Amino acid sequence: MADIAEAPPVPVVDVPALTALLDGTYAEVRALTRKRLVEYAGVLEDQREMDSAAFRERVKEVVVELAGTGQTGLGFPTEYGGGGDIGASIAAFETMGFGDLSVLVKVGVQFGLFGGAILQLGTKRHHDAYLTDLIKADLLGCFAMTETGHGSNVQALGTVATYDLETREFVITTPDDHARKDYIGNAAAHARLAVVFAQLEIGGRSEGVHAFVVPIRDEDGNVLPGVRIADDGRKIGLNGVDNGRIWFDGVRIPRENLLNRYADVTETGVYTSEIDNPDRRFFTMLGTLVQGRVCVGGAGINASKVALAVATRYALGRRQFGNPGGGEEILLDYGLHQRRLFPLIARTYALHFAQEVLAGELHAVFSATELVDERTRRALESRAAGTKALGTWHASETIQECREACGGAGYLSANRFDALRADTDVFTTFEGDNHILLQLVAKGLLTDYSSSFGELDQLGMVRFVAGLAVDTVIERTAVHKLLERIKDVVPGWDDAESKGDVDAGLLDPEYHLTMFRWREEHMLSGVARRLKRGMDSDMEPAEVFSRCQDHVIGAARAHVERLVLEAFVAKVAAMPEGGNRTALNLLCDLYALTTIEADRGWWMEHGRLSSQRSKAISREIGDLCRKVRPMAESLVDAFAVPAEMQAAEMLAPGTREGDRADA
Repeated sequence: MADIAEAPPVPVVDVPALTALLDGTYAEVRALTRKRLVEYAGVLEDQREMDSAAFRERVKEVVVELAGTGQTGLGFPTEYGGGGDIGASIAAFETMGFGDLSVLVKVGVQFGLFGGAILQLGTKRHHDAYLTDLIKADLLGCFAMTETGHGSNVQALGTVATYDLETREFVITTPDDHARKDYIGNAAAHARLAVVFAQLEIGGRSEGVHAFVVPIRDEDGNVLPGVRIADDGRKIGLNGVDNGRIWFDGVRIPRENLLNRYADVTETGVYTSEIDNPDRRFFTMLGTLVQGRVCVGGAGINASKVALAVATRYALGRRQFGNPGGGEEILLDYGLHQRRLFPLIARTYALHFAQEVLAGELHAVFSATELVDERTRRALESRAAGTKALGTWHASETIQECREACGGAGYLSANRFDALRADTDVFTTFEGDNHILLQLVAKGLLTDYSSSFGELDQLGMVRFVAGLAVDTVIERTAVHKLLERIKDVVPGWDDAESKGDVDAGLLDPEYHLTMFRWREEHMLSGVARRLKRGMDSDMEPAEVFSRCQDHVIGAARAHVERLVLEAFVAKVAAMPEGGNRTALNLLCDLYALTTIEADRGWWMEHGRLSSQRSKAISREIGDLCRKVRPMAESLVDAFAVPAEMQAAEMLAPGTREGDRADA
């Protein structure tokens, strides 16, 4: 009788060690943030029970109290009462994604957007005037960039700041309702100051968009003369944040209120800047605000962890159907349920490690004591844009899938999914619409973050690429530098497949990386050819770009997915042998293969994947899910989402007997 092969032993996951790996350099900061979340766990109940006005005041109260602990000021200079550690501030903000997201966003508005603009766009006079009070939350402010008529297209903002030579003041004006500031967090009730982005005009000449500090309320909360504020009203989510609209009717501010790190206006009305090109100056200014995108992406990934922890725990306790006479089966033992949740757990780990790389790069660039070259900054902006896009889309998909995976119970407010889903929904469009952000990624790839990068809008990118040979574009791309020129066949694995072994190399990270890299390079070359062909046909640049836009987005997404996979592979490779490495290796394989499976139509169209190998990948994914099943609880426990943040009614004893909210 032939020997029956024994199943390999299930890896033993060391949960505390895996949590330590995930928490990384700032484990103490993350632990302290979790402790603070537990202290304010009642906010989750407040969100469900209070009306919007009361909840706004509650959220403000929590933010002010958190500021008193010093935790929200970790990224500011120590001389003003901050912690002097940008990496620590990102870690704290990301971890707050486990808790109430109105608190998280109000913290982001006050200390990230408003405070960040003062810090990054201002100079010592502004730092001395404002930082200490805003770090303590004694001075609340808002970030007034977006307008009703202009969101992503910041260069076309309608608000005007005219320099009055006689009084040496700027006059801030909203010319029409399209130019009113809109959706501005902290504006409707609490902000006393606004950092207002407006077109600077001197003697009838426009110098482009600049930022100004504009008082909008007095110390008693009364709206100042010339300022009109309206409440945006109830939103889909985040109703603890007071979003509002602002109009300015000839509001005068001192000349010194221009945030003048990159440009200034002398008393005599002379405009000065060390950056001559206005487009480059504008993009440099926006680039300093990249931390907001990094934080939003990280918060979205952590909100996904909450949903997965709740849904996995529910699936481990819920029973349905089963064999006659054998009792009902645990929900998580069903292959389909594993297929729904485990690839999302794998992608969450992958994005976590990609976010870790990004946060490290941000900390290095913004903490550097020497001037960082422009190309490095542009590459950071691109990576931040792409990671934010994939991270926040992942949050929306994951939370919805987890809600559905919990049946009717997931539809009850007491089980957190309604707030998670509603509050993260806007993450895909604030701090940059995700599709626009992926266009920024593609722009960097196609120009290799050249010196022209900061001077190019999307149409300029079309002209830039059209002026180069396609081979030149590809050789300039970052991905090409990672590869030898890929041949028409992927060596080794294709040879094995031709001999009938369609499973060869399916779990080899080099195979995964090669597939991801090949797709990225092929898509980039295709975009370059289409852009060049369109311009050669004398088509207008706007039309050329419009026709290629879907291709541009696809190439950018392929690039970011490759970065995510590389981060995951590198993290696993650096781990010591043991159960945790084995577990994460399974998740890394699962992430890679489910990504290939999701886009297998593309790979098959381009001859990179046969139908037999495609089927083999699907089989392998099922096998990986079965291998992950015994360790699923440990994998979500390692996220270390506090129990109080998983305070879902359906997880309490005695609440699993039925889907009480089924229609």
